[in-house]
Amino acid sequence: MTFPTGFVGHGAPTNAVNDARGATWRSWADELPTPTAILSISAHYEQEPPSIGATTTAPLVYDFWGFPEPLYQIQYRAPGAPGVADQLERLLSHTEIVRQEDRGLDHGTWVPLLHMYPAADIPVVQLSLPWTNDPHKMFELGRQLAPLRQDGVFILGSGNLVHNLRAADWSSGPTPAWAGEFDHWLSEVLLEDRDEDLQEYRLNPLAGICHPTQEHFVPLLVAAGAASQHDTVTFPVEDFEYGSLSMRCVQFG
Repeated sequence: MTFPTGFVGHGAPTNAVNDARGATWRSWADELPTPTAILSISAHYEQEPPSIGATTTAPLVYDFWGFPEPLYQIQYRAPGAPGVADQLERLLSHTEIVRQEDRGLDHGTWVPLLHMYPAADIPVVQLSLPWTNDPHKMFELGRQLAPLRQDGVFILGSGNLVHNLRAADWSSGPTPAWAGEFDHWLSEVLLEDRDEDLQEYRLNPLAGICHPTQEHFVPLLVAAGAASQHDTVTFPVEDFEYGSLSMRCVQFG
């Protein structure tokens, strides 16, 4: 089975307890076959050289501050995926790989998975973002990871297609034109399989305001790189939260 690859717009940590948001993610997962394992590439795990997180069940990383106390009590005890970690080392044998067995899942991973796979019975492992400022390398990383799909592994990037927290409207006002325009442009780039435009996204004049830093965008490049030219692109979720935070999710295949 060649499993689809995907990108989830994970949004704010409060989505862990947002039933409406969770329902959109769960509906997406319900339409997918059951993966043998999940390889998560999250905006919240930046480290070079490429690093592999815990391969056994480890305490979650609550990498956010000032939120309601119940968020820090949430558990998601998914099994680790040591076999996938071993495959990663083989696929990336040309570069140094670091193992971080004490590094649990961060909120870019466990918040959406809490809703997508609430039984926490799918093995999960994280791979860091090693070259955040080099989109071509991140796309190529996806290409190198693509063989995992043949084993039923769900390669899942996690970030946001528009992410500028300074411009967010915490009262959930209307989406500003610049955010909507960039999100729409990306949807066209993806649907038209314009890989070069995707990798050169910073040439878009709106990229600077939509992504003052790049870590929430480049997980998409990994997911897209792992896709093939024959994969159909769909958007299981298409909306915004806090005005300008794109929650668009992408499925390849």
